Amino acid sequence: AFFWLVSLLLSSLIWFIAVKASDPRDEPLQKGLLIFGVMFSVLLQEAFRFLYYKLLRKAIEGLVALSEDGCSPISIQQMAYVAGVGFGLMSGAFSMINLLADALGPGTVGIHGDSQLYFLTSAFMTMVLIFLHTFWGILFFHGCEHRRWWEIVVVVVMHLAVSGSTFCNPLYVGSLVPSYLLMAVAAAWAYILSGGSAQNLRRFLLCKS
Repeated sequence: AFFWLVSLLLSSLIWFIAVKASDPRDEPLQKGLLIFGVMFSVLLQEAFRFLYYKLLRKAIEGLVALSEDGCSPISIQQMAYVAGVGFGLMSGAFSMINLLADALGPGTVGIHGDSQLYFLTSAFMTMVLIFLHTFWGILFFHGCEHRRWWEIVVVVVMHLAVSGSTFCNPLYVGSLVPSYLLMAVAAAWAYILSGGSAQNLRRFLLCKS
Protein backbone atom coordinates (compact mmCIF):
# COMPACT_ATOMS: atom_id res chain seq x y z
CA ALA A 1 0.00 0.00 0.00
CA PHE A 2 2.85 2.37 0.84
CA PHE A 3 4.55 1.73 -2.50
CA TRP A 4 1.31 2.46 -4.36
CA LEU A 5 0.91 5.69 -2.38
CA VAL A 6 4.44 6.77 -3.32
CA SER A 7 3.71 6.13 -7.00
CA LEU A 8 0.51 8.15 -6.69
CA LEU A 9 2.39 11.01 -5.04
CA LEU A 10 4.98 11.16 -7.82
CA SER A 11 2.42 10.93 -10.63
CA SER A 12 0.30 13.61 -8.94
CA LEU A 13 3.34 15.86 -8.73
CA ILE A 14 4.08 15.44 -12.44
CA TRP A 15 0.41 16.08 -13.25
CA PHE A 16 0.34 19.23 -11.09
CA ILE A 17 3.44 20.65 -12.76
CA ALA A 18 2.13 19.84 -16.27
CA VAL A 19 -1.24 21.51 -15.61
CA LYS A 20 0.29 24.62 -14.06
CA ALA A 21 2.76 24.99 -16.92
CA SER A 22 0.06 24.71 -19.64
CA ASP A 23 -2.78 26.91 -20.83
CA PRO A 24 -6.00 25.90 -19.01
CA ARG A 25 -8.11 27.32 -21.86
CA ASP A 26 -6.58 24.97 -24.42
CA GLU A 27 -9.03 22.05 -24.22
CA PRO A 28 -7.21 19.68 -26.64
CA LEU A 29 -4.00 20.23 -24.72
CA GLN A 30 -5.71 19.58 -21.39
CA LYS A 31 -7.24 16.37 -22.72
CA GLY A 32 -3.85 15.28 -23.99
CA LEU A 33 -2.32 16.01 -20.60
CA LEU A 34 -5.07 13.95 -18.95
CA ILE A 35 -4.30 10.96 -21.19
CA PHE A 36 -0.59 11.41 -20.55
CA GLY A 37 -1.19 11.63 -16.79
CA VAL A 38 -3.19 8.40 -16.69
CA MET A 39 -0.71 6.45 -18.81
CA PHE A 40 2.26 7.80 -16.84
CA SER A 41 0.57 6.90 -13.56
CA VAL A 42 0.00 3.32 -14.76
CA LEU A 43 3.64 2.92 -15.81
CA LEU A 44 4.81 4.38 -12.52
CA GLN A 45 2.60 1.99 -10.53
CA GLU A 46 4.05 -0.98 -12.39
CA ALA A 47 7.59 0.33 -11.88
CA PHE A 48 6.96 0.50 -8.14
CA ARG A 49 5.46 -2.99 -8.23
CA PHE A 50 8.77 -4.19 -9.67
CA LEU A 51 10.75 -2.29 -7.02
CA TYR A 52 8.57 -3.88 -4.35
CA TYR A 53 9.28 -7.31 -5.80
CA LYS A 54 13.03 -6.66 -5.63
CA LEU A 55 12.67 -5.55 -2.02
CA LEU A 56 10.71 -8.67 -1.10
CA ARG A 57 13.32 -10.90 -2.74
CA LYS A 58 15.96 -9.32 -0.51
CA ALA A 59 13.69 -9.85 2.51
CA ILE A 60 13.20 -13.54 1.62
CA GLU A 61 16.95 -14.05 1.31
CA GLY A 62 17.36 -12.56 4.78
CA LEU A 63 14.63 -14.81 6.21
CA VAL A 64 16.24 -17.88 4.66
CA ALA A 65 19.61 -16.93 6.12
CA LEU A 66 18.09 -16.58 9.61
CA SER A 67 15.91 -19.70 9.50
CA GLU A 68 17.12 -22.97 11.00
CA ASP A 69 15.92 -25.19 8.16
CA GLY A 70 17.08 -22.89 5.38
CA CYS A 71 13.54 -22.28 4.14
CA SER A 72 11.53 -19.07 4.03
CA PRO A 73 8.44 -19.04 6.30
CA ILE A 74 6.47 -17.31 3.55
CA SER A 75 6.43 -18.05 -0.17
CA ILE A 76 6.78 -15.58 -3.01
CA GLN A 77 3.23 -16.49 -4.10
CA GLN A 78 1.86 -15.42 -0.73
CA MET A 79 3.82 -12.18 -0.91
CA ALA A 80 2.56 -11.59 -4.45
CA TYR A 81 -1.03 -12.03 -3.28
CA VAL A 82 -0.60 -9.69 -0.32
CA ALA A 83 1.18 -7.09 -2.48
CA GLY A 84 -1.63 -7.21 -5.04
CA VAL A 85 -4.28 -6.81 -2.36
CA GLY A 86 -2.39 -3.84 -0.91
CA PHE A 87 -2.17 -2.14 -4.29
CA GLY A 88 -5.83 -2.86 -5.00
CA LEU A 89 -7.21 -1.69 -1.68
CA MET A 90 -5.31 1.60 -1.77
CA SER A 91 -6.36 2.17 -5.38
CA GLY A 92 -9.98 1.50 -4.47
CA ALA A 93 -9.82 3.66 -1.36
CA PHE A 94 -8.55 6.69 -3.28
CA SER A 95 -11.08 6.12 -6.06
CA MET A 96 -13.94 6.16 -3.56
CA ILE A 97 -12.52 9.19 -1.74
CA ASN A 98 -12.47 11.15 -5.00
CA LEU A 99 -16.04 10.08 -5.78
CA LEU A 100 -17.29 11.01 -2.33
CA ALA A 101 -15.56 14.38 -2.61
CA ASP A 102 -17.36 15.01 -5.91
CA ALA A 103 -20.64 13.88 -4.36
CA LEU A 104 -20.72 16.70 -1.81
CA GLY A 105 -23.93 18.58 -2.58
CA PRO A 106 -26.10 20.22 -3.28
CA GLY A 107 -26.92 18.66 -6.62
CA THR A 108 -28.72 15.86 -8.45
CA VAL A 109 -26.90 13.26 -10.54
CA GLY A 110 -28.03 13.40 -14.15
CA ILE A 111 -29.97 16.64 -13.86
CA HIS A 112 -28.30 18.01 -17.01
CA GLY A 113 -28.98 14.88 -19.05
CA ASP A 114 -25.93 12.92 -17.92
CA SER A 115 -26.16 9.31 -16.79
CA GLN A 116 -27.76 8.76 -13.39
CA LEU A 117 -25.69 5.59 -12.99
CA TYR A 118 -22.43 7.47 -12.47
CA PHE A 119 -21.87 6.45 -8.86
CA LEU A 120 -23.08 2.88 -9.39
CA THR A 121 -20.82 2.27 -12.38
CA SER A 122 -17.92 3.97 -10.56
CA ALA A 123 -18.40 1.52 -7.68
CA PHE A 124 -18.29 -1.43 -10.10
CA MET A 125 -15.17 0.02 -11.73
CA THR A 126 -13.49 0.41 -8.35
CA MET A 127 -14.32 -3.19 -7.48
CA VAL A 128 -12.87 -4.57 -10.70
CA LEU A 129 -9.66 -2.57 -10.21
CA ILE A 130 -9.22 -4.02 -6.71
CA PHE A 131 -9.54 -7.55 -8.06
CA LEU A 132 -7.32 -6.80 -11.06
CA HIS A 133 -4.52 -5.42 -8.91
CA THR A 134 -4.66 -8.61 -6.84
CA PHE A 135 -4.40 -10.83 -9.90
CA TRP A 136 -1.81 -8.57 -11.54
CA GLY A 137 0.36 -8.88 -8.44
CA ILE A 138 0.39 -12.67 -8.77
CA LEU A 139 1.09 -12.58 -12.51
CA PHE A 140 3.74 -9.87 -12.21
CA PHE A 141 5.65 -11.60 -9.42
CA HIS A 142 5.48 -14.93 -11.26
CA GLY A 143 6.95 -13.30 -14.35
CA CYS A 144 9.77 -11.74 -12.32
CA GLU A 145 10.47 -14.94 -10.40
CA HIS A 146 10.73 -17.12 -13.51
CA ARG A 147 12.23 -14.48 -15.82
CA ARG A 148 9.16 -14.64 -18.05
CA TRP A 149 9.27 -10.99 -19.04
CA TRP A 150 6.38 -11.34 -21.47
CA GLU A 151 4.07 -11.91 -18.49
CA ILE A 152 5.17 -8.58 -17.05
CA VAL A 153 4.53 -6.92 -20.40
CA VAL A 154 1.04 -8.45 -20.53
CA VAL A 155 0.25 -7.10 -17.05
CA VAL A 156 1.38 -3.61 -18.05
CA VAL A 157 -0.63 -3.75 -21.29
CA MET A 158 -3.73 -4.94 -19.42
CA HIS A 159 -3.33 -2.13 -16.89
CA LEU A 160 -2.99 0.43 -19.67
CA ALA A 161 -6.02 -1.03 -21.49
CA VAL A 162 -8.27 -0.91 -18.41
CA SER A 163 -7.20 2.62 -17.54
CA GLY A 164 -7.54 3.74 -21.15
CA SER A 165 -11.03 2.27 -21.43
CA THR A 166 -12.26 4.81 -18.87
CA PHE A 167 -11.91 7.49 -21.55
CA CYS A 168 -14.96 5.88 -23.18
CA ASN A 169 -17.10 7.22 -20.33
CA PRO A 170 -19.90 8.26 -20.04
CA LEU A 171 -20.40 5.26 -22.35
CA TYR A 172 -19.92 3.00 -19.34
CA VAL A 173 -20.42 -0.20 -21.31
CA GLY A 174 -17.21 0.62 -23.16
CA SER A 175 -15.20 0.55 -19.94
CA LEU A 176 -16.98 -1.91 -17.65
CA VAL A 177 -17.46 -4.81 -20.08
CA PRO A 178 -13.81 -4.98 -21.30
CA SER A 179 -12.54 -4.51 -17.74
CA TYR A 180 -14.60 -7.41 -16.38
CA LEU A 181 -13.60 -9.62 -19.31
CA LEU A 182 -9.94 -8.88 -18.60
CA MET A 183 -10.57 -9.56 -14.91
CA ALA A 184 -11.96 -13.01 -15.75
CA VAL A 185 -8.89 -13.78 -17.89
CA ALA A 186 -6.48 -12.50 -15.22
CA ALA A 187 -8.31 -14.44 -12.49
CA ALA A 188 -8.12 -17.73 -14.40
CA TRP A 189 -4.49 -17.14 -15.29
CA ALA A 190 -3.50 -16.27 -11.71
CA TYR A 191 -5.42 -19.31 -10.43
CA ILE A 192 -3.50 -21.64 -12.73
CA LEU A 193 -0.12 -20.07 -11.90
CA SER A 194 -0.88 -20.44 -8.19
CA GLY A 195 -1.26 -24.20 -8.60
CA GLY A 196 -5.00 -24.36 -9.12
CA SER A 197 -6.69 -26.87 -11.38
CA ALA A 198 -10.15 -27.64 -12.73
CA GLN A 199 -10.37 -30.61 -10.35
CA ASN A 200 -9.61 -28.45 -7.31
CA LEU A 201 -12.14 -25.87 -8.44
CA ARG A 202 -14.81 -28.55 -8.88
CA ARG A 203 -14.11 -29.94 -5.40
CA PHE A 204 -14.35 -26.44 -3.94
CA LEU A 205 -17.68 -25.74 -5.62
CA LEU A 206 -19.05 -29.11 -4.52
CA CYS A 207 -17.65 -28.65 -0.98
CA LYS A 208 -15.65 -31.87 -1.22
CA SER A 209 -12.37 -32.49 0.62
